[in-house]
Amino acid sequence: MLQRRTDLALEARELQEKEGLCGVSDQGVLESYPLFSVRIESEKDAEKLGKPVGTYHTLDLTGLTRREEDAFPRAVRALARLLAPLLPEGPVLVAGLGNRAITPDAVGPLAADRVLVTRHLIQMAPQHFQGFRPVAALAAGVLGTTGVESGELVKAVAEKVSPAAVIAIDALAARRLERLCATVQVSDTGITPGSGVGNHRFALDRDSLGVPVIAVGVPTVVDGATLAADLLEEAGQGELEPQGLREFPGGTLMVTPKDIDQRVSDMAKVIGYAVSLALQPQLTLEELEGLVE
Repeated sequence: MLQRRTDLALEARELQEKEGLCGVSDQGVLESYPLFSVRIESEKDAEKLGKPVGTYHTLDLTGLTRREEDAFPRAVRALARLLAPLLPEGPVLVAGLGNRAITPDAVGPLAADRVLVTRHLIQMAPQHFQGFRPVAALAAGVLGTTGVESGELVKAVAEKVSPAAVIAIDALAARRLERLCATVQVSDTGITPGSGVGNHRFALDRDSLGVPVIAVGVPTVVDGATLAADLLEEAGQGELEPQGLREFPGGTLMVTPKDIDQRVSDMAKVIGYAVSLALQPQLTLEELEGLVE
């Protein structure tokens, strides 16, 4: 049977329903947006789900794509509330991962552009900015354009700025089309750049950086073979076997929405603002807009 590809712990757990669920799942609501949490508590469950032991929160922001009333400020507040408890006191480094020249992979760099950076201001004018948390932001680029692994670059910068935690933002792959650019996954397990498209690179986690790494991911693509297998199964045509995958043209494709430019821009703004509000809770969204825009 074809192994469906997904970076979302929620979907990985859904795929285990036929064989018996693993991990612990909870549901809730933040700012009227549905929240789903999966806790992987054992190495056995981690192996089944293909995810490290830890907690994975999936915030459903479908209302944002429908342009519901106050959708943007509610989305920012909800994500900020999700992030804040995961962050220790002290300076934070925000790393936007991905290639800004490729739209489905640009959510990390674009989100980093929207983060309020304060580390230099506190150093230059402490009398005016002493109430702010030190924050540095980095758009790490990709190996193909920089010649340096993004993880290695983040590690080098982290050694210089000595953060108490790193927030890594990256694009992911989902199984369901309706989750593309409509959900955000937040986990305390770190992240592996490129994993969404099967291009695993240097991992960013506590083991590699020596500090907690909070991963924020947005699914922007669906693997073509995974999509085809699900559609065939829903149509009652049975499973797509691995030999069928080799003959299926979609086996080498990634599918993304036609309005991906606007969707990625919207999600990057939500994430950048939410990260800033989580790090600087004394600010309002209106004050943050005045400082960032």
